[in-house]
Amino acid sequence: MKLSSSKYYTTLLFILVLTGFVFAQNAGDALRLSEPGLGFNARAMGMGNAYSALSDDFSAVYFNPAGLGLVKRLEFAGGINYSKFNNDVTFFGNKLGSSNSETKLDQLSFVFPFPTLRGSFVLALGYNRDKNFNGINTFKGYNSGTNSMTQTLLGKGDVSYLLYLTDATGEVTPINGQLNQEGTITSSGGVGKWSFSAASEIAKKFYIGGTLNIYSGDYKRSRDYYEDDTQNHYGSNVLTDPGTPNTADFQTFHLNDVLDWDISGWDAKIGFIYQAYSSILLGVRVGGSIKFPTSYTIKEDYTVSGESIFANASYTVDPPLESKLEYEITTPFIFTGGLSVNYSGLILNTDLSYIDYTQMEFSSGLSPSEMSQNNNDIKNQFRGVMNFNVGAEYTIPETGLRLRGGFILNPSPYDGDPSEYDKKYLTGGIGFLTDETIALDLAYVHGWWEDFGDNYGTNVSRTFQDVTYSNVVFTFSYRF
Repeated sequence: MKLSSSKYYTTLLFILVLTGFVFAQNAGDALRLSEPGLGFNARAMGMGNAYSALSDDFSAVYFNPAGLGLVKRLEFAGGINYSKFNNDVTFFGNKLGSSNSETKLDQLSFVFPFPTLRGSFVLALGYNRDKNFNGINTFKGYNSGTNSMTQTLLGKGDVSYLLYLTDATGEVTPINGQLNQEGTITSSGGVGKWSFSAASEIAKKFYIGGTLNIYSGDYKRSRDYYEDDTQNHYGSNVLTDPGTPNTADFQTFHLNDVLDWDISGWDAKIGFIYQAYSSILLGVRVGGSIKFPTSYTIKEDYTVSGESIFANASYTVDPPLESKLEYEITTPFIFTGGLSVNYSGLILNTDLSYIDYTQMEFSSGLSPSEMSQNNNDIKNQFRGVMNFNVGAEYTIPETGLRLRGGFILNPSPYDGDPSEYDKKYLTGGIGFLTDETIALDLAYVHGWWEDFGDNYGTNVSRTFQDVTYSNVVFTFSYRF
């Protein structure tokens, strides 16, 4: 049964104004755009992305644009990326596993070295995928507490009211918990960027470079959430709306909400590399970079639909409620330093990157009170962290075969989180280089961390998540 037209249209205005939607803009939205991605280059990824002092191919635009100055020949490169997100979720003692995967074009690029009397001058242009939003969370369990999503959405003009789960005031419902709760939340999309870079050797063995990035992408998060009276606590003698006889014997509440982003933005990055020592057997490089804040514009489309089922009737929110909004998010600076040592074909790299997540900011598009609340939440909930990368590559003599391994540690940006919530990745890879011309590289990444999420409230309907992440990247490059 659809809502009556009078009830629907008289409450639609309240919904849009009061924004009783479950996915209001929050600090987590800023974090989604601020955390670094894993990059796009199989060689770098195989070495744990410890690449800022080595960056001697197109991936320098991502790690350290100064590395482009080391490229001596015209280069074309491309790549593909396969990722799989696995999530084992424990919810009120019940454990469910789920997974989500995708395959995407990861890179298409050109590097152009120009002849110079001394030093070097190199330009680069290309597309690469910067972030991946692939994820899933499936849960099911019996919540014996006196709480529910139905209660959370109370208010005249909110979803519970529209589905006749409250009385005529919208403030009173007999549904007070003891429900089976289940749902699936899926996320997809990503951010890609066009990069325009230049680098030069401005003094002997000293290189500088810069990159301008233009971003575009999308993010979609969809939730199907259910509350079922499996224990028959709300039988035929309980009316959720005393003025509507068909609201006796409540059975199911279903909520579906979809958050859809269109993402655009821009930023810049500068860096340096210094060849500190160079001999036949030993080479040492140091490098550093500064990534300036990214300015993102989000065009958001948010829709909500729902259904309530009783023994003798059902009600739906049809057509779905929709809200459109445009706002801006600014990410923090990222400061990176790295060291690369090459000894007789064995390369050892390490990187440290500092990110102060308290500098994330909603900069426009929301009301002053919403913007102030979100930015205060950012200051209170987050912290600065030091990301750590280490990796190695060994070239087997006279074969062109390269073996790689690495480790990535990205501490949780939430203040007070234990180490279980840090994102950790083991990486490995193999590459083959023919006559310094054709390079084929393959990398595998295995990540793991813990997380949790609240369906509503704080720790009253919480999912505990054990996440593993797999990533396979293939890169092909040709140097003329």
